[in-house]
Amino acid sequence: MDLNEMMQVLYRGDAARVAELTRQALDSGMAPQDVLEQGLIGGMDRVGKDFKDGTLFVPEVLLAARAMKAGMELLRPALAKSGVAPRGTLVIGTVKGDLHDIGKNLVGMMVEGAGYAVVDLGVDVAPERFVQAAKEHNAGVVGLSALLTTTMANMKAVIDALGAAGLRDKVKVMIGGAPVTQRFADDIGADAFAANASLAVEAARTFFG
Repeated sequence: MDLNEMMQVLYRGDAARVAELTRQALDSGMAPQDVLEQGLIGGMDRVGKDFKDGTLFVPEVLLAARAMKAGMELLRPALAKSGVAPRGTLVIGTVKGDLHDIGKNLVGMMVEGAGYAVVDLGVDVAPERFVQAAKEHNAGVVGLSALLTTTMANMKAVIDALGAAGLRDKVKVMIGGAPVTQRFADDIGADAFAANASLAVEAARTFFG
């Protein structure tokens, strides 16, 4: 089965068609890993590139990411059954005191679309919850989001909590959000600053190798 159509309809954000093509691919006996890498990841890679280049915008990327998730719902059990493990695990959340989640959701969907497991803790997440989730899921990366200047300090609190728990040398920390800058990331000891979801995916790939 040719997965080019899956890539194209994912790019267009047609969730129903992506799910249908995923089912057809699995029913035809295609390896789940091939469907993931050549179909879903291939489509999301193109989405990420065009988003970074300014060809696609957030609403279109969200549609594509939701289409990817429709395919992943069918593919995930097949991947588990075949023994295919995710490339790594990202724990992500909006820090304590902040209820904004659009950017966080977009990053989570695009990182999952790149083949990684994503544990989304939601919004208003306390530092100890990040630590607990990183331990529980053996996460390689923790992603922190903040949209308010008043909550940015809680990013440092999470980094400190990871250090106190003895995880700082095992877990990379990636931060982002409208008021966040590279200088702030450097000041608090974060491992990466991602100005958008495409850069977050690039950082995840670097961290996970």
